Amino acid sequence: MILRKERPSDHDMIRAVHLTAFPSTDEADLVDALRRDGDAVISLVALETERVTGHILLSRMAEPARALGLAPVAVLPAFRRQGIAASLIEAGLAWASEHGWELVFVLGDPAYYRRFGFDAGLAGCFTSPYAGDHFMARALVTAAPGGGKAEYAAAFSRLA
Repeated sequence: MILRKERPSDHDMIRAVHLTAFPSTDEADLVDALRRDGDAVISLVALETERVTGHILLSRMAEPARALGLAPVAVLPAFRRQGIAASLIEAGLAWASEHGWELVFVLGDPAYYRRFGFDAGLAGCFTSPYAGDHFMARALVTAAPGGGKAEYAAAFSRLA
């Protein structure tokens, strides 16, 4: 498996991964909208012999400053349970940390995302329409913001 930043030539394959991995077009449309709006900060792909088998996107949050939203994460069904999603998440978090981002938010399964350091308690310090046990944050710096509003990029509010 090779992990790397997406290239424009990957866009159709990335869309196909999301269309295969999810029951609706929402996630694929979200990726396209985040790119189009200029809010996609880092987009990574997993490759097996030149085929995109997994994808992760971290996008700029509207609030707080220096925060990213982790979504979506997708892996083709035939390649699941091989550590692809975990490798993509770890690589995305490492990249975000190296580039000075302070927080990453995610909405997902706590049992899965806790292993990457995500914490619902930290996210609970922020007001958000996604508040609850599945809304989590991970601090990437010791002095990360500890409260305020957590607002995803505009493309999230346009989801069907």
